[in-house]
Amino acid sequence: MLTVLWMFLRAAWKFRGYRPQPITYGSLSAWIKQFGEKDRKTVLKLLDKIIFISEAETKKRLLDLNKTLIDRLIAADISLDKIIYVQIDDAGSSSPVMLNILKEGARLERKRCRFVDSRDVRSLVRLSDELGEGAIIYVDDFIGTGTQLCTARDFAVEHMVGNFAEFVLSPCICEEAIIELGKRGIEPVAAEVHSKAVRPLHQHSSILNDVTKKQLIDICHVIDRKGGLGYKKMATMVVLYRNAPNTVPVIFRGNVGQQPYIGIFPRYQDLPPFEEG
Repeated sequence: MLTVLWMFLRAAWKFRGYRPQPITYGSLSAWIKQFGEKDRKTVLKLLDKIIFISEAETKKRLLDLNKTLIDRLIAADISLDKIIYVQIDDAGSSSPVMLNILKEGARLERKRCRFVDSRDVRSLVRLSDELGEGAIIYVDDFIGTGTQLCTARDFAVEHMVGNFAEFVLSPCICEEAIIELGKRGIEPVAAEVHSKAVRPLHQHSSILNDVTKKQLIDICHVIDRKGGLGYKKMATMVVLYRNAPNTVPVIFRGNVGQQPYIGIFPRYQDLPPFEEG
């Protein structure tokens, strides 16, 4: 009992600031009680493996990474007015929010850097034609498969002319995305590369013994038979303060609408509709 209480208190502190739903003793208790008694300690130990990136840490990582990259570009004779920051404005993307954090925190607009939306074809053509060369920096908070970013990037570069080095700036990038970015010559600039080996439920991880791993995977498949381990079975363990990626196992996210299983890290998209009155 004392062990579980300690794990609850530690989790409530570690994950404070999660925006879609506050992490409290009550929400932890309601979440863990869904599982059988023989599973609860194992589930809590898996929860302890979650990597939580708070708002303050997200901002720090972005600003530190950006400063390092800017220093490199200046050393390579790429002036600040030849740097284009591109936001990926697809549905559900955190890219616009992350770019705003950079704009304000690093005072980028005062440094004459350029900004454009990946869908704004007219501005992309105008800027690339005007500059002729420079650097393009894509910004996001978490990159899983890399598919969303690469699709937006491929559309954008069709309308650009000139010679531009490409970078993606992110607090965390998954191992899978590195491959897709490399195919396009995009250099990842990340504070953390989330490898398959550190994801306990991933098929290429050996963190857990086979029995425990199967026990937890079976629970995920009870909650969601097809998508229990998250998108593309990535089983990622990174949760950001703004939302949990859809690559996180459903044992943490629960079902859409939070029925019949609730999550401790439901995504905004997973929460039931708000009813007034």
